[in-house]
Amino acid sequence: MFGKVASDMLGLSDIGTIIKPENYDKVDADDYLMHEDGEKIFFLIKSKADEYCFTNHALIHLDGTSAVSKKRMLKRYTYKSYRVEDVRLETAGTVDRDVEIKFSIGGQSFSIDVDKRQIESLKDLYKALVQISSIQHNNAEYYAYASNSLGTAAESVRRSSGEASLETQFKAINEYAFEWMKKAHATYVRKDFSEVFEKYINN
Repeated sequence: MFGKVASDMLGLSDIGTIIKPENYDKVDADDYLMHEDGEKIFFLIKSKADEYCFTNHALIHLDGTSAVSKKRMLKRYTYKSYRVEDVRLETAGTVDRDVEIKFSIGGQSFSIDVDKRQIESLKDLYKALVQISSIQHNNAEYYAYASNSLGTAAESVRRSSGEASLETQFKAINEYAFEWMKKAHATYVRKDFSEVFEKYINN
């Protein structure tokens, strides 16, 4: 017990280990996946206090208060609702035992320490998160542009319509806009990033 407490106080327990795919079914995060919706784990980092589970749909963070407590807070950040931003990788110095991957999602900043012997695997995660961030950024710009274009078109039609046909035109525009925005949302607001993880996670 004293060894665990000392490790927790010294911060040694914060150094995470990258879990191999064949052991994904043994981690706690697996219990909270939406298996029914095709969600699966692509990368998982486990420390004594926390689990950071990167699935094709979300980051699932099992947040532990300390290495000696079994109490956990489950936090889920879906890529559909939250953007991955400011992805960075900090390599190890001569005497360092760990490397760090840093990023933010949903306004929450993460800095995850990983055993430096697993740097090659962590590089794969870094590439995947950078690509997801880039796709989300581009899609947000396209979606905003599409929304503005639709609004401009609808306003132009409204102005060119006579008073007698205004109500009919408004109804038609509203129905068209609703269907059009549904398609734009499906195109530019991504839920599943399986192909990104499959491309970059190799180690």
